[in-house]
Amino acid sequence: MKEVLIDTHIERKEIASLLHEVADPEIPIVSIVDLGMIVDIHYEHDQWHIELAPTYSGCPAIDVIPILVKIRLEKAGYHNINVNMQITPPWSTEWISEEGKQKLFQYGIAPPNPKERLNEDEGRPRQCPQCGSEETVLISRFSSTPCKAAYRCASCNEPFEYFKCY
Repeated sequence: MKEVLIDTHIERKEIASLLHEVADPEIPIVSIVDLGMIVDIHYEHDQWHIELAPTYSGCPAIDVIPILVKIRLEKAGYHNINVNMQITPPWSTEWISEEGKQKLFQYGIAPPNPKERLNEDEGRPRQCPQCGSEETVLISRFSSTPCKAAYRCASCNEPFEYFKCY
């Protein structure tokens, strides 16, 4: 039987491109790539290994995301796939792409501030994603998911979520 050689560099790029289509189950406007969850993609022992970092160790989607990755890659013809959620290195909001931050804001979630701009409040949102006001009030340190906090805009009075900094 003839051994099939693959160009892992090209295949890796294709897999990375396909992962842009895997939406975060809790925030469907952003992909797992937008959120910076992809730690590594490599080929070893006749198998593709996808290493992902969960955005929060208690994330309810931690079991769902590997399934979504496998489904997307199998649909594209990749069948020997190992998806691993790893906690080392720990995920950071610094890993969210600029495009991902813009998508969060347009969706109505204030993106995290860069770590160098954090203050004693875990980095308050820069502005309300509804009206753009910088006058915001913390409602709760936790919102619909543990990685977000609930805020209210003091100008338009609309509630919104802020993706907390880690």
